[in-house]
Amino acid sequence: MKLSVSCDLRFQIDAPTALILMLRPLSGAQQRITKSTYVVEPDVPITESKDNYGNFRQRLVAPPGEFIIHTSAEVITAENIDSAPGAYFVEIQNLPHQILPYLLPSRYCESDRFGDLAREVVNDALPGYDQVGRITDWVRNSIRYIPGSSDSPLSAIEVHNRGYGVCRDLAQLAITLCRSISIPARLVVGYLYQLEPMDLHAWFEAYVGGRWYAFDPTQGDLRGGRVIIAFGRDAADVSIFHQFGLGCVLNSMDVQVNLLNQSL
Repeated sequence: MKLSVSCDLRFQIDAPTALILMLRPLSGAQQRITKSTYVVEPDVPITESKDNYGNFRQRLVAPPGEFIIHTSAEVITAENIDSAPGAYFVEIQNLPHQILPYLLPSRYCESDRFGDLAREVVNDALPGYDQVGRITDWVRNSIRYIPGSSDSPLSAIEVHNRGYGVCRDLAQLAITLCRSISIPARLVVGYLYQLEPMDLHAWFEAYVGGRWYAFDPTQGDLRGGRVIIAFGRDAADVSIFHQFGLGCVLNSMDVQVNLLNQSL
């Protein structure tokens, strides 16, 4: 399927402010970008590079006044998401070296604190994909998904204690439980077609059966129509913007995802 996606940000800047942004999806095995636009008003120089996880990263200095960022893309992506019940657990010694960071505790995923709960959740599930499916179902049934309920990232411990959260919170708790039983897992941020309410979305991927598979504890069915912006260990790696200084306020963010072509 072909989707049109866009994100518009409006800032009020009191003093020149350095911004690091992560807003542009890139072509890869799961999606192909056929057209993209990146506009800032007023126009300022932008430096783009890739981070340690392969994500596009933009750097700029926003001048005082209203500052607008418009990004859009036309993307060919899968209408359905691959699943593989029964896919095997990959033993640590057989993991590719680039997968190893996704096994370790990180800022918002304290996987060294959740071993007992993770083992209880997966119980007698077949090691690998089926364990991740069991974890995803447990998070969906145990933690209420409430869009807009948190403005800043919460750790897995905080989400578990609170009992509700946004998509990012549920995904990070699932990631934490996966890592607790030695299954690599990473956070994904992007767009999801027909998400309600529309916003940028977060889900996660787990490495089983020799590859990454997507899981989403906020959605009852794992549907396609996803456009990935960034991967990372947790929210600290995939924030769509970081501001440096106190004179910068995000006044609004508008996200749109529209279908251009159902079958390609």
